[in-house]
Amino acid sequence: MDLIYLASQSPRRAQLLEQLGVRFEKLLPDPDEDAEALEAVHGLEPPARYVQRVTGLKLDAALERLYRLGLPPAPVLCADTTVALGRQMLGKPADVKDARRMLRALSGRTHRVLTAVAVQHGCRRLQALSVSNVTFAHLSAAQIGAYVATGEPMGKAGAYAVQGRAAVHIERIAGSYSGIMGLPLRQTALLLRSLGWDL
Repeated sequence: MDLIYLASQSPRRAQLLEQLGVRFEKLLPDPDEDAEALEAVHGLEPPARYVQRVTGLKLDAALERLYRLGLPPAPVLCADTTVALGRQMLGKPADVKDARRMLRALSGRTHRVLTAVAVQHGCRRLQALSVSNVTFAHLSAAQIGAYVATGEPMGKAGAYAVQGRAAVHIERIAGSYSGIMGLPLRQTALLLRSLGWDL
């Protein structure tokens, strides 16, 4: 195999796959697909169950897209990331006020970043889950305001990007840095190797 389909709009996931040396083509939702609806939370769903379920739904949608478009068969890879403070999940902020709220909640505390990865080729589906702990320093209102003003928190789970300006506020990381970015490279490589990829 020399190609996979990446069913993600995230530039960070594309960058991380390139880091692995994996050749890929993007398999993105059509304009009429309601991709956001797949991310709805079901009641008091635990974060790990949520992120794995959503990743599976995204992969199902990507496979339907692949067949509908009549594209040549190749492995399809999906991932989803959520930030959890205890059992509370912090998704992408709805607006600037919401981003400030999330960052206040993370200030001076340790939270988890969970990224699920799923890949399917033919009838074979493989999945993995990366869980990392991230500890933020105490953030003043001025620091939160300055960070939100950069625009970086928008569109990011938990309202921050570990590889961006938020890095100056992170005291400690335990786990997978690439997993926090959105695609745990170790687990992803193991999944692809299981499908016969030479990495």
